Amino acid sequence: MTFEMWVVIGLLLTALLLFSTERIGVDLTALLIMSVLLLAGVLTPEEGFSGFSNAATVTVAAMFVLSAALQKTGAVSFLAILSTRIFAQSYWIGIALTMPLIGIASAFINNTPVVAVFIPVLLGVARDTSISATRLLLPISFASMFGGILTLVGTSTNILVSSIAADHGLPAFGMFEFTSLGVLFFIAGVGYMLLIGVRMLPERRAEQSLTSRYEMADYLTDVVLLPEAPSVGTTVSASSMVRELDVDVLEVIRDGKRLEENVGDIVLHAGDMLRLRCDVQQIQKLQNRVGCNVKGAPLRDEDFNDDDLTLMEVIVAPNATLEGQSIHSSAFRNTFRATALALRHRGDLLHEGFRKTRLLAGDAILVEALPRDAERLKTNRNFVVASEIQVPVYRRSRLAAALLVTLGVIVTAALNILPISTAAVAGAMLLVATRSITLEEAYQAVEWKVIFLLGGIISLGIAMEKTGLAALMSDGLIDNIGSYGPTILLAALYLLTTLLTGVMSNNATAILVAPIALAAAEAMGISARPLLIAVTFAASASFLTPVGYQTNTMIFGVGQYRFSDFLKVGTPLTLLFWIMAIFLIPVFFPF
Repeated sequence: MTFEMWVVIGLLLTALLLFSTERIGVDLTALLIMSVLLLAGVLTPEEGFSGFSNAATVTVAAMFVLSAALQKTGAVSFLAILSTRIFAQSYWIGIALTMPLIGIASAFINNTPVVAVFIPVLLGVARDTSISATRLLLPISFASMFGGILTLVGTSTNILVSSIAADHGLPAFGMFEFTSLGVLFFIAGVGYMLLIGVRMLPERRAEQSLTSRYEMADYLTDVVLLPEAPSVGTTVSASSMVRELDVDVLEVIRDGKRLEENVGDIVLHAGDMLRLRCDVQQIQKLQNRVGCNVKGAPLRDEDFNDDDLTLMEVIVAPNATLEGQSIHSSAFRNTFRATALALRHRGDLLHEGFRKTRLLAGDAILVEALPRDAERLKTNRNFVVASEIQVPVYRRSRLAAALLVTLGVIVTAALNILPISTAAVAGAMLLVATRSITLEEAYQAVEWKVIFLLGGIISLGIAMEKTGLAALMSDGLIDNIGSYGPTILLAALYLLTTLLTGVMSNNATAILVAPIALAAAEAMGISARPLLIAVTFAASASFLTPVGYQTNTMIFGVGQYRFSDFLKVGTPLTLLFWIMAIFLIPVFFPF
């Protein structure tokens, strides 16, 4: 093997390690890989940077804008409100209608904002009924994935694999080319969830109040400073209580009134009542040393409302700038004007020592903030607010324009009047021109981590082909299973894609596996279409883990799921889709 091949193999292994562990952001990983390929001379600058001008990258960016416009004009919220009325009548009718609604919406717009809109609505359903949230959130996440394989624009992976096919001289996927096949998978997926999957989900009934749900009874308390307290006369930030103990002073109440200034700058007086996030038992043991009296009754949600404060549960959004940082490193309190009280991280509820925990998408944080700061959190792209505060204001007067523009993009692309990239960009500009979305909102709507991931990692796929590594890997695959025929090759590629998608980005998986599929098809003298469809479907159907797909990570913490829940429900579904792919893809897309 050549030096260039060894470089690409090393980068491929590095990519698998970094994407699966997420020790650094996936976008940074992709850019580092691209940089090494350029510095090592494996790729020319034109080849290395071509991912950023790739039609798939441009199309995905434009589709983010279209999705955001539909969300801001209230198109998605209408579906969410409709589902709440149905659930009020019957859980089974509600779930049977909500899953198709979400699936159909996800066939045309980015499924992340669709699920984001439904999360607080369905949590409200869980609070108002006897339905467990665990039986509501996972089905809608899976339904959004079912819908993603109905059309070309259903997921960014579909667009990406279509672009890879076009770059190799093959016809790009049509808008509805795999809809007939996708409908069968959609029906099978919804049917499985209704008949089997939902019944396998646990009944974890969350407490109604946030303080109970986060088990805060032993971690929130009010204390009154005594005259002999060492902290009297010092600012909160410089007090011995804060410096020596793991304590957050949430507010200071003096003479029955909450002090409005920045808590850290308040000079403490004897008789001040401090609301603390701390280990209550530790404070009780040390109250003589600290110089305070601990009030006995545990704090409830109402205690915060009485003091004109708001308790909220927020989810770290996929591709948020906060992802990869910690409460401490992000200066959370100063940056977001809110105090983190507890963290639900990868299934664990953390009350102490969580300040330096690396935040991941899907982590749920219990925060306390003033009402005006809580409103800012609702519109902050780092978070999905799981606890409802009030209904957002939508531009309903622009709803018709947003729907017509989106319909125009779909129709012009489906009839081959315009390439999907051209139609999507033109549609995004029309949405700005019709004020369905502002230019600033359009910039904010683009998930730049995804764009940089695509722009960077496409270079690795190019390098695999340029160095001959993709052909070498496909030859090895054919040598081992080629004698069993193309159907077994398709089965192997689908399974490989499924397993990789369970631990790393579905887009990165598609970029790594698609070149192998293309080289294998060429070596065997068969059509590459069925193999690429297999890669596309498998990359968009990640049911085995909560980290394999963005919507799964969003519901993981707030739904109080465990890894085993996804394995238990997702394994039979994955096997079902795998078997269907083996038998049905060759029927719709012959070799």
